[in-house]
Amino acid sequence: MSKTMNLTLNVWRQKNRSDAGRFERYEATGISDHMSFLEMLDVVNERLIAKGEDPIHFDHDCREGICGMCGVVINGEPHGPQDATTTCQLHMRQFQDGDEITVEPWRANAFPVIRDLVVDRSGFDRIIQAGGYVSVRTGAPRDANSIPIPKEDADLAMDAAQCIGCGACVAACPNASASLFVAAKVAHLGLMPQGQPERLDRARNMVAQMDAEGFGHCTNHYECEAACPKQISVEFIARLNRDFLKAMSVSRQALKR
Repeated sequence: MSKTMNLTLNVWRQKNRSDAGRFERYEATGISDHMSFLEMLDVVNERLIAKGEDPIHFDHDCREGICGMCGVVINGEPHGPQDATTTCQLHMRQFQDGDEITVEPWRANAFPVIRDLVVDRSGFDRIIQAGGYVSVRTGAPRDANSIPIPKEDADLAMDAAQCIGCGACVAACPNASASLFVAAKVAHLGLMPQGQPERLDRARNMVAQMDAEGFGHCTNHYECEAACPKQISVEFIARLNRDFLKAMSVSRQALKR
């Protein structure tokens, strides 16, 4: 049976990148516990528009937990209180009638706020452009089952490929590090035969771009893994570090020749 609740929202409002921003208070009344968090914001926005006020701007697309666009910080937790759940898949049954909820954007210098809860995550796109692909000639297409791949490697690659690039790892990390995102993208290609020829270049180039974007360094807080809606393991960061160190060693040896 559906229940309704009345909530108080403290929402971050910011007109543009140069605006200082501030929290504004809204009453969300008659909210069904069957609604998703974004559906609740839709209801609040419909009421704001009806009153001639500016709606709350937030990112979203698929609303199925796979596009990675919907991320916001809810009561200090990226994507909210439910583990392994994106904001669009978070249901209001996770809250209680009378709750006060604080909603704010990802907080990271590399994710500048565009407006309200919307941040610029194009830094992730540039990291992918730096090496998140296979460009070498791999020959004519072959049936997947004709290329022998150890099951352990295939499973690990699939685990890494689950990353949706939402940025929760950055928002949760005290250093605003993108290491978990980069590690997942490097690993899911590096574990496959097609990704081997560029494996070391990929690690070197993507880490260099991550640094250029202004993301922080990993200091093993593990907050990224805790916040990740797809439960990407920090073990991939260790794998990235090994590939990166090997790549830098190979580069130094080449310079000595």
